[in-house]
Amino acid sequence: MAAKPTPPPRSSPTPETVRLYEGEAERVLSSDMFADRVTLLPGAGGKLHTDTRLRILWGQDLLRDLLDGRYRTVICGVNDEDNSRGIIAQLCELVHASQWSAASVTSYAKIFHESVSVHAAHDREPYVLKFDLDSLLILAILRPHGRKHLTLDDLSRGFVTCAKMLRGRRERLPVATVSFLNARVNMLKDESGKEPSFEAVLQSMYHAGYRGDVYASPPMWKFGHVGVFPSYPFPEGVDRMRAGSS
Repeated sequence: MAAKPTPPPRSSPTPETVRLYEGEAERVLSSDMFADRVTLLPGAGGKLHTDTRLRILWGQDLLRDLLDGRYRTVICGVNDEDNSRGIIAQLCELVHASQWSAASVTSYAKIFHESVSVHAAHDREPYVLKFDLDSLLILAILRPHGRKHLTLDDLSRGFVTCAKMLRGRRERLPVATVSFLNARVNMLKDESGKEPSFEAVLQSMYHAGYRGDVYASPPMWKFGHVGVFPSYPFPEGVDRMRAGSS
């Protein structure tokens, strides 16, 4: 009896066999037609440990996700001068159970700073203030008094405190954070006086012990010509490529 022929191996689906949309949508939604887009690359593989990476949310609306109840805690910035243009003001206004307002948040931050200057003048800033909006907890990194921006060192020390406040507190999870880039009031600057790279921000958060979600700022959606990853740390190949290795 003749042996049965071995069936050819199954091939992975190709763009020709997988459809994203119904009808002609794939033709009219060509990515080249849109300025706001990202080119998402596969993340690093490896063991599935849920606490070993930061998940990066590309193209998602942080404010909408917070109001929809997808997170129990959010991390952002706050100052003792004016918070009316920050995300914390929008949350205080839009969360129905909140008793906070942009004015009361600013007043609380100012009173806190005044109290610290009297009772704990030698403590290292920045501090992290808690604002309980009932359905949402805000951990706000307080911009050091008298300064117009945060530094990467401020961010790192602030996230060390946030990580401690989240550790072992499952009722405060899941948690998300803003990127602190392109901020209107609590700007982030490096030693040269410029905004740091997104990678530098992720590195500071990660090394501080934070393991939640990070939302990219809207201007980052315009980098369609550069590949981005869905999580941090980035694949090891990135370091090899920028070092010139093949």
